[in-house]
Amino acid sequence: MTLFLNILELFGTVAFALSGAMVGIQKRLDLLGVVFLGVVTAVGGGVLRDLMIGVTPPRCFQDPVYLLVACAASLLFFLPFLRRPLMRHEKTFDRFLFTTDSLGLAVFTVSGVQAGYASSPSFGPVRLVFIGMLTGTGGGVLRDILADETPYIFQKHVYATASLAGAVLFVVCHRLNANWYVSWLASIGLVFLIRCLASHYKWNLPRATE
Repeated sequence: MTLFLNILELFGTVAFALSGAMVGIQKRLDLLGVVFLGVVTAVGGGVLRDLMIGVTPPRCFQDPVYLLVACAASLLFFLPFLRRPLMRHEKTFDRFLFTTDSLGLAVFTVSGVQAGYASSPSFGPVRLVFIGMLTGTGGGVLRDILADETPYIFQKHVYATASLAGAVLFVVCHRLNANWYVSWLASIGLVFLIRCLASHYKWNLPRATE
């Protein structure tokens, strides 16, 4: 189970890094800017989580595997002769990126809640849910702020709402003393299902009007 979750986290890390690097390329940033946005997107949520629960230095600096994977993915995506073949079939690439990104969101949301439990059993449910959402969505928010864009999570396909639902379900499962593996799989599945349904049916939350 741990190996499976680690693989999912690596897929999510790559997807988040590619989404950050894509924004950097669209903004016509230099190599450092593209890699920086990719890394921030991939590990930013985890860094914010660790700072919030008092883990210093953040885990990505204690065990830099995910940091290095994010750097490598962003760097390779920056290179035109590697990027263009990936994007040759745009729909296939977008589908792959969406799938891995959704899995990454799900896994990082749930791992964030679990990190909160591991940090302190006294954390209340609201704080735990917030920690999970911060882990799953924080990197994307930082990316969009740095790129001078309105954060994606407030605009498209109930992204943050999916993270919220998964975090809440994981906390509820824990309160009911459900098996950890069942809790993980159910919560990950819920986030992924909401993302897929929202994308397919173009669900969005109501927008503010004047």
